[in-house]
Amino acid sequence: MRLLRRPFLFLAPLALAAVGIVAWPQASVADPLQADSVSASVDSAVTSPARVSDAEMATILAEILDDPDLPRAIWGIHVQDLTTSRTLLARNADLTLLPASTMKLLTTATALDALGPDFRYTTQLFHFGDEVGGTLRGDLVIRGAGDPTFGSEWVSADPLKNWAEALYEAGVRRVEGRIIGDDDRFEDAAYAEGWDVSHIATESYAPASGGLAWGDNLMAVRFRGGEVSVDPPGFVEFVTDLAAERRGGGRLRVGRTVGTNKVTLSGTIQLPVENPTLYAATAFADRLADAGIAVDAAIVDVDEMATAPSYEGAEPLRAYVSPPLREIVQRINRKSDNLYAEHLFRTLSSNGSTEASARRVKDFLASAGAQTDGLNIVDGSGLSRKDMITPEAMGALLARMNQHPASGAFRQSLPQGGGAGSTLRNRMRNVPVRAKTGSLQAVRALAGYVEGPRGQTLAFVLMANNYTAPDRNITQAMDRIVDALASGERPPADEE
Repeated sequence: MRLLRRPFLFLAPLALAAVGIVAWPQASVADPLQADSVSASVDSAVTSPARVSDAEMATILAEILDDPDLPRAIWGIHVQDLTTSRTLLARNADLTLLPASTMKLLTTATALDALGPDFRYTTQLFHFGDEVGGTLRGDLVIRGAGDPTFGSEWVSADPLKNWAEALYEAGVRRVEGRIIGDDDRFEDAAYAEGWDVSHIATESYAPASGGLAWGDNLMAVRFRGGEVSVDPPGFVEFVTDLAAERRGGGRLRVGRTVGTNKVTLSGTIQLPVENPTLYAATAFADRLADAGIAVDAAIVDVDEMATAPSYEGAEPLRAYVSPPLREIVQRINRKSDNLYAEHLFRTLSSNGSTEASARRVKDFLASAGAQTDGLNIVDGSGLSRKDMITPEAMGALLARMNQHPASGAFRQSLPQGGGAGSTLRNRMRNVPVRAKTGSLQAVRALAGYVEGPRGQTLAFVLMANNYTAPDRNITQAMDRIVDALASGERPPADEE
């Protein structure tokens, strides 16, 4: 097959479409921690004493932690006054602990430092072959860039649909040959070490990673009128009555007529796909058909090819440009999106490997003054139970980002206390805090910034591992600690 290194002539000029992620609202409360605030002091809803010494603050925190009613756990805590650089409290601060999703702070901070807030991904569509009378023959190649926003439900439009419609408008009526998904931007390791197998099988929050992602790497399984359908069609095989017994994203509704044994299932669930690359290529074939273009083409993962496509001198037919990194990190930290975090983590290395990306994160931690010996970083989301971070290292990162040129983008990405649509939506309302949550089985973590009673900025890291009490008991203790940091007072007994 003869390869053409230019787009066929009847296509309109290449269009690079930059889109924005759907905005995630935050509660309309005063935010004294906003980096670009024009006022050094903003009235807070927290009533606090005029002054409280560092020693008094440390005593208050120790009283909360030593409460005999607090469940037994391994606590790691680091609290620093960023105005004076003094450490207010350090308890097991040099102990390596599971950070859970506070690992995303390391990922997003390192990415903002390495790539900059205005960085954007570009995913491209190439054609290698001939065009005859409206028929494209040869290879249509989707070249992935590791972009997690490509076709994501949190982005305003489906680029595959737009590409298909653009091809139709340019006169394409038939595609023959192959539709190839190129995921070589990342190494072929769908999951990091230490992920729970039960998560990756059916949980919508643990999809596979790959150099070419589409639709959050989640397939929508719909139950309607006794029929089961998947988008794109035919991508999954059902061998039992239901696709999975665990709850993926979405909801199934069960209806039953009283007095009968007639039961109706309806609704949609989201399940992680096994091969994101084939999923994206299959979806493109489906979108081409929907646009009115006949498809007689094999769906191919680039890994199945003896020789990968060469892009030297080639011009893309179409391209999708992601929202800027400053918006992507908001999705990661406010919504705790694991796919976005994993893709951004792997973007930190030239070959998309977790090992090289981990070294990049450690290097940034070291530049922030953290002791990195003994730290273990295996993913970017914190889903792995092999991640091991010290509260002290996390605190050094927060201190570094407080003075970093990308400080504004980093702070704005953090959930605000009581912020709608974030992981803090039901916690710490009216507390001047911005922080990232973290949770795994027997693990809770919280790290970020809070305004202290003298208007000073405090960086705090709270980690609790290996407890058997209800999670809410640990979460409530962490909220009391942050409340105390903000107010300078031990929370009243009726709040405990």
